[in-house]
Amino acid sequence: MSDKLADWTKGAEAIVYQTCGACGNVQYFNRRFCAACGARDPAQKRASGAATVYATSLVCRAATPETRAHVPYNIVLVDAVEGFRMMAHGDNDLAIGDKVTASYRPFAGRLVPYFEKT
Repeated sequence: MSDKLADWTKGAEAIVYQTCGACGNVQYFNRRFCAACGARDPAQKRASGAATVYATSLVCRAATPETRAHVPYNIVLVDAVEGFRMMAHGDNDLAIGDKVTASYRPFAGRLVPYFEKT
């Protein structure tokens, strides 16, 4: 896994997920093994950014001084078309079932995935 794809956690405008060649499992968190069957070195792929909102929570109180400037902000769980679920930021008016697409925005000094209605 020395040739890992860069994603938003490394400052790149990309969401990277993994697929298992042995069982077909799709997983979002980067691991050296498949969480479903234990096979080693699942393949990394870049997600399209297309998803559906699964849950949403509007944050109205800053958790840290760095996030105070962003209040209110929306935290969403989205189901990516590739088959994984992830947490990210999104428009404040998103609702469960909305079709969304990822972009990337600065938040508290970092670049983070940000979902908007398609």
